[in-house]
Amino acid sequence: MSPSPSPPTAAPLVQAPVRLRAWVRGNEIALVGLAAVTGCVGGLVVVAMSGASQFLREILYRLPAGQRLSSLTDLPTDGLMGAPFLAPALGGAILGLLLLIATRGRGKAKRAVVDPIEANALHGGRMSLRGSLDVAAQNVISNGCGASVGLEAGYTQVASGIASRLGIAFEMRRSDLRTLVGCGSAAAIAAAFGSPLTGAFYAFELIIGTYTIATLAPVVVAALCGSLVARALAPQPALVDVGALALAKNTALGAGDTLPCLVLGLVCAGLAVLLMRGVTLVEHGFRASRLPAPLRPVLGGLCVGGLALATTPQVLSAGHGALHITLAPEAAGLGALAGLIVAKAAASAMSIGSGFRGGLFFASLFLGALVGRLFAGLAPLVWPGFEGFGLAPVGYAVIGMSAFAVAIVGGPLTMTFLALEMTGSFPVTGLVLASVIASSLTVRKTFGYSFATWRFHLRGESIRSAHDVGWMRSLTVGRMMRKDIRPVPLDTPMATFLRAHPLGSPSRVVVVDEHDRYAGIVLVPEAHARAAENGGETPHLADVVRYPGSFLLADMTVKQAAEAFDEAESEELAVLSDRQSRRVIGLLTESHTLKRYSEELDRQRRAMLGEAA
Repeated sequence: MSPSPSPPTAAPLVQAPVRLRAWVRGNEIALVGLAAVTGCVGGLVVVAMSGASQFLREILYRLPAGQRLSSLTDLPTDGLMGAPFLAPALGGAILGLLLLIATRGRGKAKRAVVDPIEANALHGGRMSLRGSLDVAAQNVISNGCGASVGLEAGYTQVASGIASRLGIAFEMRRSDLRTLVGCGSAAAIAAAFGSPLTGAFYAFELIIGTYTIATLAPVVVAALCGSLVARALAPQPALVDVGALALAKNTALGAGDTLPCLVLGLVCAGLAVLLMRGVTLVEHGFRASRLPAPLRPVLGGLCVGGLALATTPQVLSAGHGALHITLAPEAAGLGALAGLIVAKAAASAMSIGSGFRGGLFFASLFLGALVGRLFAGLAPLVWPGFEGFGLAPVGYAVIGMSAFAVAIVGGPLTMTFLALEMTGSFPVTGLVLASVIASSLTVRKTFGYSFATWRFHLRGESIRSAHDVGWMRSLTVGRMMRKDIRPVPLDTPMATFLRAHPLGSPSRVVVVDEHDRYAGIVLVPEAHARAAENGGETPHLADVVRYPGSFLLADMTVKQAAEAFDEAESEELAVLSDRQSRRVIGLLTESHTLKRYSEELDRQRRAMLGEAA
């Protein structure tokens, strides 16, 4: 089991002046201004991290300035003492050392850093800036040494962490802070791919969890600012200009071309699920090996470096250079494409499974492009009439990129807009939309998770998206219960109980045994009725006790409480301190639970729509 997430951050290092905080909290224009600042910072983060990672690759592999590691056909012989395949292992050793230092400094109960999705789902957008910077540093080392991980996770972590810290300094409302965290992620993705629409919808679909008019302006402004800053400072474009390539044959694209795109979407969904399962299996394998955690990245780095030496350097790092090769008009042979798919998937699984920091965003784009090219080559062999469809092999590569990435990352519109901004072709984008819908729906119905939410599931969290469920967890039984209750001993004579609780008094009374442990609830009308049936007195109060095994705990959420009421079929339940002592600390009714849930739900709805005061 992975470590649990860290709690919300402590007080901000710097707090804005009172008047400025009040102006920001009460003015939508101020939120847009903070979003613009966040966007510029996000662009700077992307440029700095990508530059640092590229610098490491150039040092370790003796690359010419600006050359991508994954674009090499063979590993250089003069890098890292003549054995450049050891560079990932060296990076793993550095990561292991950092992990060892962090473990000794903070104890073995070191908590996992909350990412933007989890922060917005559970913590109202509160993130640890120090933890985010730690993740970014580890991500740069992992990517820079050649491990098969992308930098997108680090980009969004730092940009969102800075946005969260900025919002906390202004004591922003929960809904506005969540929006600002989304602005940080939007800026990071927009800067990473040079695609403002992609960044904006990445925030809407994956970080904020919904699209509203209230969030439109700040998120789009942040994405635009991030993209502009990165374009002004970055020495090379993020992606190849696919619009300059031939995406279609000489014939016009029509509705019939949707059919192969749907099939490709289904293929990508299946392969993506296999990849996510594979990462988990590798991770379990490393844990089962009983190898100390600081040494696992070293072994993983040796495996990745050996794989690059045995196959091709295209499996190293995120794969930007290799993607340029894959999208070039000249395609590799079908066997080479299939082998590269297997090798890249294995390198990614070994990198993440052994403890390197990073994500599968860019790896999924690269793998999807490979699958699309392989599909375009294999389909004519088994599909009569396939040559009659209008897409060219590069077009299928673009379709595959989007379909595979949506299965791993999520966000159908995010991947659709990425294809649109890459190609500039609306007909191809329409086919991309059909493919990503098929892929997304298949993964959701058969697997149920993206890679990020799958990791949450493995850790024991039930998060399926960035929708704000943290308020539901904070609305606990302990906050809603009545504490002014007086339990009655179970050995109280029935006559004494009836005199103390006549008809018309509170209808439910909690009873406890001789050790003050919860014994159940007595319904006062039922007790009077039973007494009347037995000549005015019943021998034992225990004869009318109900729900002895049904109770609530103070730390239960409102959702768990509602489920407990349904299971017990009771309108009121006792609240106990814990299951062992069974000490009664309160009482809660189902009607009050549902009322509080409805009020909070309505408040969240108004906040999401920008109607909250």
